[in-house]
Amino acid sequence: MSQDKPIAKPINGADFVFSVVAASYNSVLVDALLQRTTKTLLAAGVKENNIRTLRVPGSGELPYVAHMTAMSGECDCVIVLGVVIAGDTPHHEIIAHSTAHALQETSLRSEVPVINGIVVTNTRAQAEARCTGDLDRGTEFAQAALAMAAHRKVLGERLDQLDIDDGNKFGGSNPFAPN
Repeated sequence: MSQDKPIAKPINGADFVFSVVAASYNSVLVDALLQRTTKTLLAAGVKENNIRTLRVPGSGELPYVAHMTAMSGECDCVIVLGVVIAGDTPHHEIIAHSTAHALQETSLRSEVPVINGIVVTNTRAQAEARCTGDLDRGTEFAQAALAMAAHRKVLGERLDQLDIDDGNKFGGSNPFAPN
């Protein structure tokens, strides 16, 4: 992960609802991510009852619950938190690639932003630096979620104005609409 962090613009999160899906595996590290993510959302004005946390066994289970949560339409953004540390086999690479792909698919299919907060490292020390140390990925994940929830609101309103489904963008006849 890059250490060239963007400067987060202040976003008022008072009207947003977030779902946070967090793995239980590597719980000390994931709990630190969750705490920092929640703290940042609350500091941005998100109401405590608008942060809904769901726990799953491990990072491999994150995409399923993230998908179901996004498809419910009850949140403005889903934040997925997990920690995968390399071991003696390439299992961490399989989890990293498959979850990243699944989370992107969920975001595109549901039209709800999904923040991939699965920290994948080669060592526990690297994971600690990102979850409990100065690199503070939990705060970054929350800031990204706030930005994407704001984009979703603006872009969703714009798409509603275009009223594509009714064919108004195409002069009353949408050639792409099903018969």
